Amino acid sequence: MIVEEALVQDLKTKNTQAQAFKILVNTYKERLYWQIRGIVLNHDDADDVLQNTFIKIYKNIDGFEGDSKLFSWMYRIATNEALSFIKQRAKLQGITDIDYQEKLVSNLQADVYFEGDQIQLKLQQAIATLPEKQKLVFNMKYFQELKYEEISEILDTSVGGLKASYHLAVKKVEQYLKTD
Repeated sequence: MIVEEALVQDLKTKNTQAQAFKILVNTYKERLYWQIRGIVLNHDDADDVLQNTFIKIYKNIDGFEGDSKLFSWMYRIATNEALSFIKQRAKLQGITDIDYQEKLVSNLQADVYFEGDQIQLKLQQAIATLPEKQKLVFNMKYFQELKYEEISEILDTSVGGLKASYHLAVKKVEQYLKTD
């Protein structure tokens, strides 16, 4: 396991920056990819957003002050980049974010990288109906298996609020799955 403080220091130092960035990418790319993929659903879009996330991290590392864990800071950037991507795509198509998410879910089976069955597809459809915050909390807790404390740091909200959001999301997903 890498020591975040040393990695941050190396990222901020010109002669160690390139090697430190390679370590950062190799260490965190998979976890960040799956967070992004949980939002944008499409593999190619997730790759694009991941690349933009790492560019933003690289450009803004000097602004990281260590108030949170490096991973939490990067996760927040990845989440914001993915949400911005959804908003931009929806705007380009002249539809709402929710309509765009529903379109993504309906196209999920055509994605060659989607390995789910009908149950997984139905689960993704249920998640797409959730409000944005509940969707984020559900994905982070259920798929990424993050602790409430980690999610709290990433989303900058209380643990109690997260527990309530997750509980509501689970109830809504269960209800959706029962109705069909």
